[in-house]
Amino acid sequence: MKTILLFFSCYYSIIIFSQKSDSLKKNQHFELSFGQSLQFISSSKLNEIHTEKSVVVPTSSMLFFVQFRPQKIIRIPVFFNLPTESKQFLVNGELLNEKSSPTLGAGLQFKLFQIKIDEKSKIECEIGPLASLIFTTNKSVLISPIIAGRIRIMRGENFVMYFGASYSFGVDAFGLLYGTGTIF
Repeated sequence: MKTILLFFSCYYSIIIFSQKSDSLKKNQHFELSFGQSLQFISSSKLNEIHTEKSVVVPTSSMLFFVQFRPQKIIRIPVFFNLPTESKQFLVNGELLNEKSSPTLGAGLQFKLFQIKIDEKSKIECEIGPLASLIFTTNKSVLISPIIAGRIRIMRGENFVMYFGASYSFGVDAFGLLYGTGTIF
């Protein structure tokens, strides 16, 4: 995995420094969106839960997402995940709840490719490393590295719909994300 990240970092560094100018419109440097994310339990915890014959219910949260786009292929996302429910486990027919932790994060993402659909529509794929601060229930903060990517469907000058996935190495958890936003 480290080799893949190193490859993409080197590849896009070469592309960035070889570009003379950026074709990004001057008034479109930010994306602001609101979405939803589902966080899944870690695989280490999942093994423990399987021995007790239980089922894990994904945790829903609101996703507040802002992305600065200084160049055409570089994006700097900042996000805040606010859980809307507790973590839930179904153990032997009984529903158990545990408080969910809010998360704040940022990082660097790169546009991998773009496909034009028509004059006003296109699809983009972006991926990159992020870091998150997880505010736990005992008032401590965990720092967790993340790899995340999303596919953006854009229509017109500023409408964006997206869906994507993330994997948090620090807590060994997988997540799904989706939402809509605007570019300005």
